[in-house]
Amino acid sequence: MGQPAEVLRFDRVELRRWRVDDIEGLHRAITESRDHLLPWMPFAATHDRKQGERFLIYSEEQWASGEAYNYAMTSEGVVVGSCGLHRRIGPGGLDIGYWLHRAWTGKGLATMAAAALVQEGRNLPGIDRIEIHHDEANPASGAVARRLGFTEVERVRLPQGPEAPGETGVQVRWRLRTRAEEVRHVGGPA
Repeated sequence: MGQPAEVLRFDRVELRRWRVDDIEGLHRAITESRDHLLPWMPFAATHDRKQGERFLIYSEEQWASGEAYNYAMTSEGVVVGSCGLHRRIGPGGLDIGYWLHRAWTGKGLATMAAAALVQEGRNLPGIDRIEIHHDEANPASGAVARRLGFTEVERVRLPQGPEAPGETGVQVRWRLRTRAEEVRHVGGPA
């Protein structure tokens, strides 16, 4: 089973594999953005340093097992968020997750990070599709998928309902076939 590179670059973002010693950057990004993250990210409600340390340990375990590849999203040398490729949608598929520090939104960084992940995901053996899932009340995540050429394939009412306060419990699923489509250029060298 192939693994992605530990450092990815796309235009103004650099993604680097999360490591246990990245706790300061992770903790700062979450605590400074708690109000921004709360509507969409259930972990923001209970985040503390210990939870961050557990996430980083878990990220290293998932990387080793090939279940997920979590990255610190950085720009200008600062941790501005987190993103990753996850093997949770079945054989042949990866899904992309991401969040940004509130001060770094609206700059195209989530799109750049997702473009880097798509490019890397295409290089992994056996991957025929990449997806982005988000709650229907979060159109900003849908805009990232749309800009990269993903196609909305379905809306699914989650049986457990909303997971975070800003959600409706209806998940929008976007898909990009990795062998048939190219990632659209979003402002920088690929």
